Amino acid sequence: MKKLLIALVTLLPTLAIAATEHVHLEKANVDLHDKASLERGVDLFQHYCSGCHSTQYQRYERVATDIGISADDMRNKYMFTDAKIGELMQNAIPHKDSAKWFGATPPDLTLVARVRGEDWVYSYLKGFYKDPSRPFGVNNTVFPSVGMPHVLEELQGTPVKQEDGTVVVTGGKLNAEEYDQAVRDITGFLVYSAEPVQLERKAMGWWVLGFLFIFFIVAYLLKKEYWKDVH
Repeated sequence: MKKLLIALVTLLPTLAIAATEHVHLEKANVDLHDKASLERGVDLFQHYCSGCHSTQYQRYERVATDIGISADDMRNKYMFTDAKIGELMQNAIPHKDSAKWFGATPPDLTLVARVRGEDWVYSYLKGFYKDPSRPFGVNNTVFPSVGMPHVLEELQGTPVKQEDGTVVVTGGKLNAEEYDQAVRDITGFLVYSAEPVQLERKAMGWWVLGFLFIFFIVAYLLKKEYWKDVH
């Protein structure tokens, strides 16, 4: 049974990706070096997403330290519960209430970018369109029959899907370019949350490759020295 559970957990990301292989995904082009974008992502996520979705494997203090947000700014701008800065980033709605309102508890999003991929997250946030047949009045091109409202509608406007499949947006506080950047900012924050040490890991990888290259040279010269008498 234990081996079966491990196999199922291992296959989950693959199955999730396979389920959306036929969907066109736009490139997110996230830059984790852009700390300003990451802070904007924190801001947008906390204001528009954190009411229902948590990032419960991430801590406020760690986010502030990594992105370069002062402790005071984190408390005053991005924390909307009575949690302490060292605590995990939980959502504000009790699970039993969210399950009653939405039919299921909204998923935690700490690892969504790692499971689905950054392009999927970016395309999903851009994929909402008006659909009166749905409970919340919207559907999604990436996730059909989506069970949540379009929480960024006041920023994007109302997306209406035309007969030819194109989506026309009316209203909204942001123009198309600004909205794309806002979605990219949120995606960047979720990519960071999925693996906070990603930049350090990649930097360390170059050092490891450099060490292996030098080691290969030393090992080759040592091998030649050992075998010169044999030949």
